[in-house]
Amino acid sequence: MPSTPPPVTRRRVLVGGAGVAGACLLAACTEQRPTPQGEATALGSLEPGTRVVALADVPVGGAVSATLDGHDVLVTQPAEGLVHLFSAICTHAGCTVQPADGELDCPCHGSRFALTDAAVLGGPAPEPLPEIPVQVSGDDVVLA
Repeated sequence: MPSTPPPVTRRRVLVGGAGVAGACLLAACTEQRPTPQGEATALGSLEPGTRVVALADVPVGGAVSATLDGHDVLVTQPAEGLVHLFSAICTHAGCTVQPADGELDCPCHGSRFALTDAAVLGGPAPEPLPEIPVQVSGDDVVLA
């Protein structure tokens, strides 16, 4: 005599759905994304003097997102006239880090980075964002 499958209950659907959702989340964490070191290396090959952003667009005590030769970057100005350029690719899982209130935040898993040196303020990121040398030239932030 054939066996009858168990009844479909709300609990069975929720538990089964959680497994599918968990698998999707796990896949998102492991999908191939650019590495921050690869981004920094690619940017390091650009011509010195290449304009990144206008200095006036970078708030003192803050940061702006930019794209440089197709690469996501962050320009910070922790103090008046002191600028830094970092890869915006998180060292944890390759998500794009965003400017936040006085720091740089990864929206995927909550990593936080300092404006001055992109040091990890809170994990899971294992290391700082790579820095690309820049300087102020006239009214612009340019590659050094």
